[in-house]
Amino acid sequence: MDRLICVPSTHRDPEPPHYLTATCAVVHAMAAPAAASSRHGFLRLLAAAAVLAAFGLGAARAAGSSDDRAPLSVASLFPGPACPTTAEHGPSAAASARMRIVHQHGPCSPLADAHGKRPAHDEILAADQNRVESIQRRVSATAGRGKLTKRAAPVQPGPKKSPGHSASSSTPSLPATSGRALSTGNYVVTVGLGTPASKYTVVFDTGSDTTWVQCRPCVVKCYRQKEPLFDPAKSSTYANVSCSDPACSDLDSNGCTGGHCLYAVQYGDGSYTVGFFAQDTLTIAHDAIKGFRFGCGEKNSGLFGKTAGLMGLGRGKTSLTVQAYDKYGGAFAYCLPASSSGTGYLDFGPGSAGNNARLTPMLTDKGPTFYYVGMTGIRVGRQQVPIAESVFSTAGTLVDSGTVITRLPATAYTALSKAFATGMSASGYKTAPAYSILDTCYDFTGLSDVALPTVSLVFQGGACLDVDVSGIVYAISQAQVCLAFASNGDDESVAIVGNTQQKTYGVLYDLGKKTVGFAPGSC
Repeated sequence: MDRLICVPSTHRDPEPPHYLTATCAVVHAMAAPAAASSRHGFLRLLAAAAVLAAFGLGAARAAGSSDDRAPLSVASLFPGPACPTTAEHGPSAAASARMRIVHQHGPCSPLADAHGKRPAHDEILAADQNRVESIQRRVSATAGRGKLTKRAAPVQPGPKKSPGHSASSSTPSLPATSGRALSTGNYVVTVGLGTPASKYTVVFDTGSDTTWVQCRPCVVKCYRQKEPLFDPAKSSTYANVSCSDPACSDLDSNGCTGGHCLYAVQYGDGSYTVGFFAQDTLTIAHDAIKGFRFGCGEKNSGLFGKTAGLMGLGRGKTSLTVQAYDKYGGAFAYCLPASSSGTGYLDFGPGSAGNNARLTPMLTDKGPTFYYVGMTGIRVGRQQVPIAESVFSTAGTLVDSGTVITRLPATAYTALSKAFATGMSASGYKTAPAYSILDTCYDFTGLSDVALPTVSLVFQGGACLDVDVSGIVYAISQAQVCLAFASNGDDESVAIVGNTQQKTYGVLYDLGKKTVGFAPGSC
């Protein structure tokens, strides 16, 4: 009588895995002659079958590791001091509106200073928390929830004399709207402003609408930036916006002095900018946008680094996205590099992210400015994490270029952290203490390469953001590498897909088609 020895499959596939099918066939073929041989020969065949079965299972694990694990060089977590020479990225590398993105503190940044000091990790994460709380205040106010336990101290940018400047009746001064904007992001682009155009390095931000730069004569206060201040007197196309211009009422916070419209923006970390609302020619790459309306800041203070200002890419009327709608159809895409020593791109137009973008609906009825999407689930190691879809629908989700660490509802984060920790424990990785808002950390001391459980974010329509390995963890040091996700502390506050998880993807925002997309491998 033939004896068939197989190890039962643990897969859920309707057909047996190919390695088990092959192993069983070999055992079956070997078992037939074994029946006519001695008991010793039969046992030898059983041993051979066991070896083949073990080999099959080992091959399956190896195949699984390439699918549910992401290899990571530990050294890649710590970018080098030099800017590499790389080819231009993106599907529209030759397009007229394509700009290079760099990390403002990285070696490729125009603001880089060989003697400068990068912000400490606790500073970065504290500023990130300020931004998140600012977003959540705005979302709660829009939704009528009125809920948030933490709040940044408000700023009162009233008239103030500073050395070398005198305040006058024309000094731009009005209360900034509390919580109307955010602490600024960490990626920058270079634009041209004025005629002739002068170059300025600005933060780009999908969570802000109004673009602004610091301006001469800066009659009240300006922080120190690397490039010269924009001088309206040297631009033949500059003009202040009149108080009677309908564009003045598009601002979240406005005022009037001498017939000229004033703007004010306050950020979640207490930073602010106040000045004249003006118009001039904006140059992005090789494209000129005439009559672009922006803030000409005369009183500015805060954590803006050495940047000249900010480019607002939100959904509001004062944003570049909306002002240039006729030219670009309300569409743009960016790709953030895997490392702060790399480069990415910011491009405008419907084809800016390429043809491989995975699309999900943009939920425009959730509120102004932000880009809302519908997250439906999370996968770890290609396995669905048990989280009810209602957890995400209750909180809502938005995609943001300036938030560093992705925030999740408490229930979702707990399930993600547990699944990730289980996968790391199975590989024997040593745990490390929590750091700031990050509580799932590991010690990679002495390791040159590791394999992390893959993490995927799933959205309405089946769009899936398979987080690049560079975006799964955030490294404090080799002895403290943490899962780059954090809890909101409750299930009501909005979830935010941060820029760490967006790395290497072409992230598309298309107001015309009301879609958000994720194109893998874009930079």
